[in-house]
Amino acid sequence: MSWFLMALKKYAQFDGRSQRSEYWFFALFYILFGIAATLIDMGTGSYAPQTGFGIVSAILAIGLFIPSLSVSVRRLHDTNRSGWWLLICLIPLVGAIWFLVLMIFDSSPGTNRFGPNPKE
Repeated sequence: MSWFLMALKKYAQFDGRSQRSEYWFFALFYILFGIAATLIDMGTGSYAPQTGFGIVSAILAIGLFIPSLSVSVRRLHDTNRSGWWLLICLIPLVGAIWFLVLMIFDSSPGTNRFGPNPKE
């Protein structure tokens, strides 16, 4: 949970680097909170199957949109790639798979053009 909170504290910080732990724990808690929000929406009757959202899940998605972008960009920086690589997700299917592979890569050793290695 501390990794998730760390990513939230860096709400709109698109510079620097984030190690794999920060990104993947953020993704894990985002998914868990999303499931909980959807269950709450289904329980209250505000879930719309046509859109896949309800009031609570929409508020969660809007609230965590900028933090998810920033942690993704910082993770790309950690692998010595520009944040513009995030746009690869716009390519159907292949883009999402390639983005997942980029998020799995280890940090580039030492200091790179985006800052010092967060592991050190």
